[in-house]
Amino acid sequence: MDKGLALPKDFRDLLRSLRMRSKYAIFLVFVIALVIIEKENKIISKVSDKLTLKQNPQILLDVNGTPPSLLNLENGSLLSLSQLDPAFLQIKSQLENVTWQFGGSQTFTKVQLKGPRRHVLLMATTRTGSSFVGEFFNQQGNIFYLFEPLWHIERKVSFVSGGASAMGSAIVYRDVLQQLLLCNLHTLENFIAPPPENHLTRFMFRRGSSRSLCEDPVCTPFVKKVFEKYHCKNRRCGPLNMTLAVEACLQKEHVAVKAVRIRQLEFLRPLVEDPRLDMRIIQLVRDPRAVLASRMVAFSVKYENWKKWAVESAAPIDDEIQKLKGNCESIRISAELGLKQPAWLRGRYMLIRYEDIARFPLQKAKEMYNFAGISITPQVEEWIAKNTQAPQDNSGIYSTQKNSSVQFEKWRFSIPFKLAQVVQNVCEPAMSLFGYKLASDPETLTNHSISLLEEQENFRIM
Repeated sequence: MDKGLALPKDFRDLLRSLRMRSKYAIFLVFVIALVIIEKENKIISKVSDKLTLKQNPQILLDVNGTPPSLLNLENGSLLSLSQLDPAFLQIKSQLENVTWQFGGSQTFTKVQLKGPRRHVLLMATTRTGSSFVGEFFNQQGNIFYLFEPLWHIERKVSFVSGGASAMGSAIVYRDVLQQLLLCNLHTLENFIAPPPENHLTRFMFRRGSSRSLCEDPVCTPFVKKVFEKYHCKNRRCGPLNMTLAVEACLQKEHVAVKAVRIRQLEFLRPLVEDPRLDMRIIQLVRDPRAVLASRMVAFSVKYENWKKWAVESAAPIDDEIQKLKGNCESIRISAELGLKQPAWLRGRYMLIRYEDIARFPLQKAKEMYNFAGISITPQVEEWIAKNTQAPQDNSGIYSTQKNSSVQFEKWRFSIPFKLAQVVQNVCEPAMSLFGYKLASDPETLTNHSISLLEEQENFRIM
């Protein structure tokens, strides 16, 4: 166009109007596109809710240790695992087939709940008294309680060593836990060995430790000559019907799971933020010296080296020390995150010491129930009274019947001071955070009149 040629004013106004309309049209199209995308996302989300983990992914990272290099890893998901370190490439092909599909053609109906359904995770490590504390929830009739269901994942899934292993294990544990809290127990069928047939299994780990799996209607008639590896304690039941277990879970008012294989609190953020869940996380800790003393008895073969170090002059193997350090640090870092109460965790995290529960079991049980938003029943109170005052000679290493006020300090007379020193040197930051005092000499360690426990009012712990 010739720049010297002047356009009529009416024509210029028309052009200006058309430009404005085109801008509004583009903006309108953009808004409509966003609405369509949002609707598609909601549809996808609804479909994904009906998905279940498929595949036999194969034993995860040693539950007693988390490599220090992984302690500050950010939250991840199965879809982002390919971005991990090179060690992951060896197992990438295994996890690419781990997808969520609908767990079956059955339709389940939830009972009309009196109030909001709570989802409680008792997060601990081995030999911290978690089985005993888990019974506080197992004994409540309106709670569907699962005892260590992630044991099956550890036995079935195999990751290579290194950073990808720990991160990958944490993600798989978390995603399976999410499905279990939603009552999708069919997810476990992909990990139980041998695989269930027609949703029936005789190999559900420690089934007898979950009352919900041994009650009617889940307890089907006993079948003679059928081997049950993990049977119910107080009655004889037939093989576990996973479909009936799902129905029973949906009929309960609340769901609780005990797990010693979830270590990083940050990885649980997607569960806390899942609108389908009303999560409450209770992290149980115990004096690491007591934990080591207990493990040396319960897992005697695994701790032969520690026993030798106690009587010989040789120094502990560095790998074992690093494992112990990683364990203590992962617990400490998770606890520090929880105590900071970031927005996503506010009101959903509780830290509690086993020693306080052992001394004041009923008081601490009520505090945990109050935190979870669940009313404690007389049955739970009666169980606590009966099982925290058992004779001292009636407390096996796996027993939940204990004279708890006496038992919690017995380790002081069984662990050699040399090993206690090793633990103190490695785990001092965690011990300081949780209020466990150091023993300066063998006499202090074994002197019952000297407490190795800070009273909880002296520091931030519930």
